[in-house]
Amino acid sequence: MKLEGIHHITAITGDAPGNVDFYARVLGLRLIKKTVNQDDPTVYHLFYGDEEGAPGNDLTFFEYPGVARGRAGAGMVHRVVWRVASPDAIEFWARRLGDEGIEARHEDGTLIFADPEGLEHELAVTDVADAPLIAHAAGVPDELALQGFDAVRALTADPEASRPLLEDALAFEPRSPREFEARGSHRGGRIVYDVTDRRGVGGAGTVHHVAWATDADEQERWRERALAAGAHATPVIDRFYFRSVYFREPSGVLFELATLGPGFTTDEPLESLGERLSLPPDYEPMRERLEQTLTPLPETRGWRRAGEPSGAP
Repeated sequence: MKLEGIHHITAITGDAPGNVDFYARVLGLRLIKKTVNQDDPTVYHLFYGDEEGAPGNDLTFFEYPGVARGRAGAGMVHRVVWRVASPDAIEFWARRLGDEGIEARHEDGTLIFADPEGLEHELAVTDVADAPLIAHAAGVPDELALQGFDAVRALTADPEASRPLLEDALAFEPRSPREFEARGSHRGGRIVYDVTDRRGVGGAGTVHHVAWATDADEQERWRERALAAGAHATPVIDRFYFRSVYFREPSGVLFELATLGPGFTTDEPLESLGERLSLPPDYEPMRERLEQTLTPLPETRGWRRAGEPSGAP
């Protein structure tokens, strides 16, 4: 029994229109689901990813309009690491970000930058067999596009504290003293710990949680293993597009175990994902009120182009 790498990463924004502009237009991701936070349906939950909304490339945001910028600290993810195919892709993104006024720096063959609210990203050339998860964006050739998550970098005062739960309960493989990988039969993803005793402050530009992918029929067993290791895991929660279990690992990072399905085409056809407000059935009676109060968002269709499904030969 193995987790299938990173399922999704959820962060916070105070500016949904600016968030859509940056992630859908500048970074070329597809806005694949425009829905609401199921724990607070008065605010958006926006999902960006590849053409098909596949787990492994889903970066999501809760919007709390006007919320102050936060700061990552111990117990928080502070950087999202993406896969790209080549050094040419690194140089493409350095130029594209520079043209947008986004500062980026080269570091050990990678490119590091932050979104307009301060959330850090890193682009890295990787040598893995995982299928590339690509969105077909106007102005971004497929061979240079972001290909899905490689890792998250998290801050902790003591990385050794997390090792027993990661290795023994969740079957992560150690790759170095501060690096652990969850690799299943199809995909893998890593968490890398950087040491700090700085306290964090939640807010715009900070990561709320990282979700790891599991087959639906294994989720309850993973939950039981987390409980046995001392984690305070929630019951399984039906999120309509997937089912979730939440708990904090010993360094304080909020983990989710999310199922690989049913998926984002449950309530929208693939060709029009993200083009209208999608509401799970329990929230459908709120549609009229929500459509009047949620922040208007930019139209994204002009930032996309036709293409083959991501991962196609």
